[in-house]
Order: sequence, then C-alpha cells, then structure tokens
Amino acid sequence: MISSSFLVAVQRGCTQTFTRPISLSMVQCCLQSTQAVPAARLPYRVKVSAGKRYAWCACGHSKKQPFCDGAHKSKAPSISPLRFTPDKDRTVMLCACKQTKNAPYCDGSHFKVIFRDIVKSVKGIFK
Repeated sequence: MISSSFLVAVQRGCTQTFTRPISLSMVQCCLQSTQAVPAARLPYRVKVSAGKRYAWCACGHSKKQPFCDGAHKSKAPSISPLRFTPDKDRTVMLCACKQTKNAPYCDGSHFKVIFRDIVKSVKGIFK
C-alpha cells in the first residue's frame, strides 16, 4: 500500500519527501499542484478602489481569498496571481471557484462546479 501510494504521488508531480506512510487522501491534495483548487463555491463580493493594484489568487491556496498571499510559491509554483487595477471605485464579484473565463471576475462557472459536486455525491450514494 505504501509503495503504491508513493508511486501515485510521483505520477501526480508531488515533490515533497514523506517521512511517514502517506494515505491516498494526502496524495489527492498534492503539496504542489498544477491546477487551481476551488477556494469556495460562491464568488466573493469585494469593494475595489480605482487606481489601486490588486493581486487575485488564481491557484486557490491563499488564506486571504480572493487575494494572493504568496501561497502559490510553495503549493502551486506554476500558477501566478492575476494582477489588476480597477478603473473606478465599485463593488465586484471576484471568482472563488477559479474556473472563470473572465478572471478575476465571476462569470457563473461556479454553477458548473456545484453541479459536478452534486452529481459526484449522488453517484457515491448508489455505489
């Protein structure tokens, strides 16, 4: 079991050296990911100021969502934050599911993420 878990970790690109046996759940959340992780299922409503620079977390690992705190440097080095400067003071909806096609703004993609999670849960009940 331990050797097969290690093999899965290597195949998924985890670069951390484990000193104790690892479980499959640890492997699934890989310590270094190449894909964004949803930080939340619904967007963040945020007041932004004109001319101020913001860094939107694109990886999903930041503890200061929806903004970057530098967590991507160790957890998702291939994903950089998106820097943006609003042209006027306003309230915006910033994406939290990290699936938007209009980053950093929400485009409703979280509905697909929520639906996918529901389908997965329902399928799990009938296994």
